[in-house]
Amino acid sequence: MKKLRFEMITPERPVLECDAEFVALPAYEGEMGVLPGHAPFLVQLTPGAVRVTINGDVVFFAVSGGFAEIEGGKVSIFVETAEMADAIDEERAGQALEKAKAQAHRRGGADSLTLAEAESAMRRAQVRLKVAGLRRPRTRPKGG
Repeated sequence: MKKLRFEMITPERPVLECDAEFVALPAYEGEMGVLPGHAPFLVQLTPGAVRVTINGDVVFFAVSGGFAEIEGGKVSIFVETAEMADAIDEERAGQALEKAKAQAHRRGGADSLTLAEAESAMRRAQVRLKVAGLRRPRTRPKGG
């Protein structure tokens, strides 16, 4: 099976480098799928879920905005933040969402910059919660 080289990089460190069968990216125009042999492309990314298929297994990441370059059988994505679904603390993400909502809904002293920051924080928290929900289903205890 043909594969493509995938790398995800944040300003702090490389997050993932591997050979993948498929990559789905959160582009501004909607989700964009990349298979081996894809035409060269440069795309801006929005906060969302990156889905990578590695040896038949799907791995999910919550990412902030950035961009992706597809060229020569390689997909390179450069994002501000990237967090694997299994590493997301849902409780903390939920608290961040509530805090951002409260900040966005405050009347009075909120200027446009503060409002934009609150809206951005809400989007990040919503993405983290969505991606955390994409983890493999856990088995529930019987009788509960």
